[in-house]
Amino acid sequence: MSYEVKPFILSLKNETTSAELYEPATTKAIYVFAHGAGTNMHHKFMKDLAVELASLQIATLRYNFLYTEQMKKRPDVPAVAHQAVAAAIAKAHALFPTLPLIAGGKSFGGRMTSQYISANPLPYVNGLAFVGFPLHPAGKPGVDRAEHLAAIKIPMLFLQGTNDALATWNLISEVCATFPQATLAAFEGADHSFKAGKKNLIPELAMKIQEWIERYAGINAA
Repeated sequence: MSYEVKPFILSLKNETTSAELYEPATTKAIYVFAHGAGTNMHHKFMKDLAVELASLQIATLRYNFLYTEQMKKRPDVPAVAHQAVAAAIAKAHALFPTLPLIAGGKSFGGRMTSQYISANPLPYVNGLAFVGFPLHPAGKPGVDRAEHLAAIKIPMLFLQGTNDALATWNLISEVCATFPQATLAAFEGADHSFKAGKKNLIPELAMKIQEWIERYAGINAA
């Protein structure tokens, strides 16, 4: 597979943070992919999924939240995290103004993205793709974290492991059933890190994202 790696610096309100684009030779869509709370944009899972998406002609813009950029352990408060989400989406749109743009991320990154879009709907964001939406803390089932999703009117994809401790299966199923614009893709036996025995789920995750974009978020099927 052929793709080009391009580093960027994103400007926030008072700071800057790093971003990296994986751009395939032929690009059909751009995915703005935020990292989880305990990782960064260079985590192997993030890179592996970006490479797999590039093989499917989907570019990926990964970026660091400010706390990660500054090597702090405590995640940013939502107001600061939303600045990074906004800057990354704006950069992706500037780079690919005519292509479908999908935003989202892994766990915390997906949640921060959905919060931002729920309060700031953008006409050029075609959909949201969540790679393990953190519906509740581990051991504390609940749906409060999903309340803001009601304000989102664009298509949403939830890629969820059936053994995810941060999204009890019956609860995430109920949440997705509430929203006609939501698609729930189950990964049998997978946990929050998408580990299910020795099986590599990265290709399947990428394929689900591609298929969903083609069907719901702006790419005409080949």
